[in-house]
Amino acid sequence: MDIVKLTTEIDASGRLNLSIPTELTGTQVNVVIVMTPAESVTQPKQKYNFSDLSGKLAWKGDAVKMQQALRDEW
Repeated sequence: MDIVKLTTEIDASGRLNLSIPTELTGTQVNVVIVMTPAESVTQPKQKYNFSDLSGKLAWKGDAVKMQQALRDEW
């Protein structure tokens, strides 16, 4: 089994022409083609910046006592 990865162009008529040299001769082969636009492969997706949503809560009270009270409700 050979795995071949290449970047090529599709002509103006929408045809993809492949000429791939192999070591196999005189036999049938199965060919699987997965096509993606080249620019989507090379550019990573930009992650959302959540910095405008971050902050601190102003907590007044004992956090441990509140946590114990919430656990006791279960």
